[in-house]
Amino acid sequence: MATITPPTTEETNVVTSPAVPSYASGTSDVPLLGDTIGDNFDRTVAGDPDREAVVEVATGRRWTYAELKRDVDALALGLLDAGVEKGDRVGIWAPNMAEWTLTQYATAKIGAVLVNINPAYRTHELEYVLKQAGISLLVSAREFKTSDYAGMISEVRGNCPDLRSVVLIGSPEWDALLETGRGGSAELLAQMQGELSPDEPINIQYTSGTTGFPKGATLSHHNILNNGYFVGRISGYTPEDRVCIPVPFYHCFGMVMGNLACTSNGATMVIPAQGFDPKATLDAVATERCTSLYGVPTMFIAELNHPDFESYDLASLRTGIMAGSPCPVEVMKQVVSRMGMEEVTICYGMTETSPVSMQTRADDSLELRVSTVGRVHPHLEIKIVDPDTGLTVPRGEPGELCTRGYSVMLGYWDEPEKTAEAIDAARWMHTGDLGVMDAEGYVNITGRIKDMVIRGGENVYPREIEEFLYTHPDIVDAQVIGVPDAKYGEELCAWVQLREGVADLSAEAVREFATGRLAHYKIPRYVLVVDDFPMTVTGKVRKVEMREKSVGLLDLGEAAAIKNV
Repeated sequence: MATITPPTTEETNVVTSPAVPSYASGTSDVPLLGDTIGDNFDRTVAGDPDREAVVEVATGRRWTYAELKRDVDALALGLLDAGVEKGDRVGIWAPNMAEWTLTQYATAKIGAVLVNINPAYRTHELEYVLKQAGISLLVSAREFKTSDYAGMISEVRGNCPDLRSVVLIGSPEWDALLETGRGGSAELLAQMQGELSPDEPINIQYTSGTTGFPKGATLSHHNILNNGYFVGRISGYTPEDRVCIPVPFYHCFGMVMGNLACTSNGATMVIPAQGFDPKATLDAVATERCTSLYGVPTMFIAELNHPDFESYDLASLRTGIMAGSPCPVEVMKQVVSRMGMEEVTICYGMTETSPVSMQTRADDSLELRVSTVGRVHPHLEIKIVDPDTGLTVPRGEPGELCTRGYSVMLGYWDEPEKTAEAIDAARWMHTGDLGVMDAEGYVNITGRIKDMVIRGGENVYPREIEEFLYTHPDIVDAQVIGVPDAKYGEELCAWVQLREGVADLSAEAVREFATGRLAHYKIPRYVLVVDDFPMTVTGKVRKVEMREKSVGLLDLGEAAAIKNV
């Protein structure tokens, strides 16, 4: 018989507790909304019809909630008369303007799926989205900055068999949509709204894909309405708030965290300009007495560094949101001290999660607001897992951030395989970001598993740029990485190998080759001609080493030393 040695007294007093897992769920005494976007909007209008809903500062146009509903309903009925049916995809290709907002809510009321198209897209990107989403009607601005939208649409229209109609904003066709709708049946629209489910798709937003083409994150009423609602609640929004929205509507930051946060909480949307301009933004905050201001860090930096900054009366500001890319600590401190945004919050998320999963709170210490991306949002779950095993790691240890709950997208449009790669069988969205959760549930993002580059709030996947660079006649191979940049957080750097007989290729030459074919933010700022790439023993490119070498070669040490949230 085996001899059993009894434990010593010291051993019997030692109790080993299991490590606390890096898991958190957002409890809340505020229930999720069960509405569709249209019904929720109508409820807000009924509660305060004379409250100002939209202010377009550049044109001076204004809408009360009652006036906004009038025009939204007219556009919805006009679209129905034009043959748009529930489930049809309606594209919107325009900068920030009131018509973008009208289209957002009008499509939601009839169950058409709004497809957001980045204003920076060029012809090959436009054509891909039109075809991949099967867009049947496209609402577009005629032009924006140097982009001739009408010309680009004409160039690709013949290759897009699903595209039946194009309506240019401000054209006779646009006016006819509204005029027809004003004579339409309110009973028909109410019937249409009543037949919609909050769980149906209502929005497609394209994110750059590792395959070289964007993927269409498909979002429901329930996804984005609730996310906007809770972003607004955490920001303390009431009907007294006026939110300045210089971030783009085509992105979740503008249309969800901006527009839907306002309408679901009865606040006012203030559009400072069609595209970001620091002076226009400061003007809008001061003249419209905005209480909240949004932006990615580069926007706040531009505003703080504007030569006339001190002349603006920003005393109305109380809060705001900074998101989109890592925020330098000193910038956050200046936003609080110089702009008076004492309740400003940091948000973390991704398009595929509607977008926000975590947010700092107004009563968090400044230290927490400059060193973490906050705690889990209400009604959501987050966890940090070992990327290899999928097991939840103990708090304090790094791993991949995953999120689950109402906010997770329905999937990538018409790409079930890609959806399965991102969302596991238990409906956890794998973000690809590395993070660490502390004892109180606050998360610090420490890096990315994927090699995605975030340039000034724009997500750029190197593979897409690499595949484009392969089409250059002098390039035989290319690898694209993100390198540190003081203004944008990251900039694109391309390492290229040239065909035999070609000695050099300048960044200017690459920019010239890409201009008009790639969105401006996807064009590499730096180009390094090399004989080979650093590789692992298994033949994989070591992009971490490339980044380290690039910092030295390009003399970016000062930018690399900037401490970010």
